[in-house]
Amino acid sequence: MTDTTLGARSPAARPASAFYFIAWRWHFYAGLYVIPFLCMLALTGLTMLWISWSAGLGAERMAVTPAGNPLPLAELQATAEASIPGSRAVQYVSPLAENRVASFAVDAGGVRTGVALDPYRGTVLHSFPWRAGWYDFANDIHGSLLLGTVGDWLIEIAASLAIVLIASGLYLHWPRGGTGWRKALAPQLRSRGRGFWKSLHGVTGFWISLLLLVFLVSGLSWAGVWGTQMMQAWNTFPAEKWGAPTSDATHASMNHGTAEEVPWGLEQTPMPASGSLAGVTAIRGDVTLDKVADFARTLGFDGRFQINLPADESGVWTISHDSMSNDGPDPTADRTLHIDRYTGNVLADVRFADYSPYAKAMAVGIAFHEGDLGVWNLMLNTLFCLSVIVVSLSGLVMWWKRRPVSARGLAAPPRPADAPFWKGAALLVVALGVLFPLGGAAILAALLIDVTLLRLLPGMRRALS
Repeated sequence: MTDTTLGARSPAARPASAFYFIAWRWHFYAGLYVIPFLCMLALTGLTMLWISWSAGLGAERMAVTPAGNPLPLAELQATAEASIPGSRAVQYVSPLAENRVASFAVDAGGVRTGVALDPYRGTVLHSFPWRAGWYDFANDIHGSLLLGTVGDWLIEIAASLAIVLIASGLYLHWPRGGTGWRKALAPQLRSRGRGFWKSLHGVTGFWISLLLLVFLVSGLSWAGVWGTQMMQAWNTFPAEKWGAPTSDATHASMNHGTAEEVPWGLEQTPMPASGSLAGVTAIRGDVTLDKVADFARTLGFDGRFQINLPADESGVWTISHDSMSNDGPDPTADRTLHIDRYTGNVLADVRFADYSPYAKAMAVGIAFHEGDLGVWNLMLNTLFCLSVIVVSLSGLVMWWKRRPVSARGLAAPPRPADAPFWKGAALLVVALGVLFPLGGAAILAALLIDVTLLRLLPGMRRALS
């Protein structure tokens, strides 16, 4: 992004290929933008990971002492609604185990509150803002920086450029010039100064590169442009398969705020509507919460699962179990059913096997991303987040130690003089730009600034050199 050349900034005796310095410059400039975002994503990810494991998303880990058979859900629902005057139950969350609380989400005046009850005694044990705790605060930062759509775009650009960072970093760290794989795979702990930080940065980055790519792609699949408008739209489950009338609302309407509570492959799918003779008979007579829960258990729903109550006159009862909502550790056990509120007929039954190949990958990828697959997943993700922070901070230390004391600008890696056109790198950048539009737009903007604005403003050119 500057006019600084290799010949002007580096000793002639320094052996390095032009391609190496081109990759280094792209790695450096991409890192300037990406590093703050990677640190933010790692820190908020760690926060959510450990809150989920230690306390849960709500009060679902509160313990109770079993005493006989649980009370009817209708009685628990009435107690939950009475605890918040003027409220109406909108969701029921079955206990994680026999010694855990049952929870309801109730709405009153547009405010949703969680109510945790002892399922055996009907006692209200705790009430709390629904999906508005510390986990959700960290999630809001993680997904949008609390800036809404603009924040989502900024993070999507960072995640897209992080792929450039991975590709250029692997190229830079790959053994060359007689350097063996031993130095590439193990940090040189006896090194001193910048050599130590370079080894730590390169080796750690090399080991986490594939895992970082998995996290970036699974995260980008939620993002507003590449995720919502491209990948999710192309992989949404087709509601036409159900043969039941649909409403104007999509499955995303069951989310609360920015919390993603609906399986990725269903979010954009229209909800079925009650009021027809479609579907297969499941519940006879009046359709009540107790009957819906009993029916769910006959299908194998056990432990934690969720029931969304009909939202309006055409609304449906929805039974769901999915790993991304912390219902269980197995994403292949995902299942979502919709029941007509009038006839008791099953209007839709979507399982993991019904997802598109990419939606299946996302179901597993999101569960892995959130650390929901078991203790091993918790520990791996913790180590990964800490490694991302190490790579980011060690990169900053390397830059600071390399930067000359007298430097007034950024001390960017020098541009090689008379550098040949690098077809492979150009094709990679074009491919990434096509696949990830916001990242491509950022790269194009950087190139345009380099060939226009920076050449016209020497002061800015020096500041970025």
